[in-house]
Amino acid sequence: MSTRTTDRPLDVVVHGATGFTGRLVAEYLAAHAGDARVALSGRSRERLAQVRAGLGPAAAAWPLLVADAADDAALAELARSTRVVATTVGPYGRHGLPLVGACAEAGTHYADLAGEVLFMRESARRHHATAQRTGARIVHACGFDSVPSDLGVLLTAERARADGAGELRETTLTVRELRGGVSGGTVDSLRVEITAAQQGDAATVLADPYALVPDGADPPGLEDRTPMRPFRDVATGLWTAPFPMAGVNSRVVHRSNALLGWRYGRGLRYREVIGLGTGARARRRARALTAALLLVGVALVLPPTRLLADRLLPAPGEGPGAQARRRGRFRMEVVARTTGGGRYRTVVAADADPYTASAVMLGEAALALALDGPRLPGGGGVLTPATALGTDLADRLVAAGLEISTGPA
Repeated sequence: MSTRTTDRPLDVVVHGATGFTGRLVAEYLAAHAGDARVALSGRSRERLAQVRAGLGPAAAAWPLLVADAADDAALAELARSTRVVATTVGPYGRHGLPLVGACAEAGTHYADLAGEVLFMRESARRHHATAQRTGARIVHACGFDSVPSDLGVLLTAERARADGAGELRETTLTVRELRGGVSGGTVDSLRVEITAAQQGDAATVLADPYALVPDGADPPGLEDRTPMRPFRDVATGLWTAPFPMAGVNSRVVHRSNALLGWRYGRGLRYREVIGLGTGARARRRARALTAALLLVGVALVLPPTRLLADRLLPAPGEGPGAQARRRGRFRMEVVARTTGGGRYRTVVAADADPYTASAVMLGEAALALALDGPRLPGGGGVLTPATALGTDLADRLVAAGLEISTGPA
């Protein structure tokens, strides 16, 4: 049974509710939040009212809170008013740190959809100790980036441990199926991260697989680089291409392992790829997809092509339409070998595009933080979905319609 206290007037505030993904999160909570006390937050009361009006009778009485990402006083008041802030206001590297700080100081739980390593690293550097002191769970990467990866490895490791099969060693997430569009917010976050990578030591940080491991956690130092070229997996025969999210997801997985005292194993080697099948045709597809991804990255860096990309790619606030989202789906498989010689597989899949899935994931993460306190692991800090929410989030996602299963491979 879910529990909550009444020390604050609200359970969950959706910050950025007028944006593309923020509206999806608000729609999900309107349908699934039950008697949780929810409010919408953003810069414009008029636009918030328009969003609320489209959510149906369940949201008719939801409060509207006006707060700008640059208004420290408003963010502090927002944080004090609720048990959880779920924010979709990105790019987080540009807008997110003040809200993280306000929540950490107020002892307010926080969840976002961040896929930005530099932002998450700076968030932990500035606010981890404060959040530990106040008990605030600051949970980054609560969407498609990086819940399937983070929970997938957690569940695989826990099943192997329960079976006495030892710790994880070579572990690969393979994207078996992925259909869906891209939003302007995602493009903008990628643009910010690419721009930042050209400054100072940011490129070195982004290339480090242990970039999000806490100071003093003594990373293993294994060579564990994200694959950047197509290759044939000798274990499965699949031709694979790089997965664009791997550079973020792998860092989150290693942070989870470190925060858990290296419970997955200090010998964990983790990678993520897109599986494209076997044979000559799959090899050609892997090469073509790798080349296309490289071209997109170059286009977002070089000034002449960047201007063209800005015209062609969706703008912030835009995203796939309802019909495109209905056609979306994904299937991801985490396969690991263990020190005991076992082989385990965890599947995370849904008949939903990444944005619809992210709305479910962030919505359920926020409800878990607000209502499921006694069932959640650990205490406060700048955490990950696996370390802040663990199997409780997996159970909630299964109940929400996702497929999540683990067993011997």
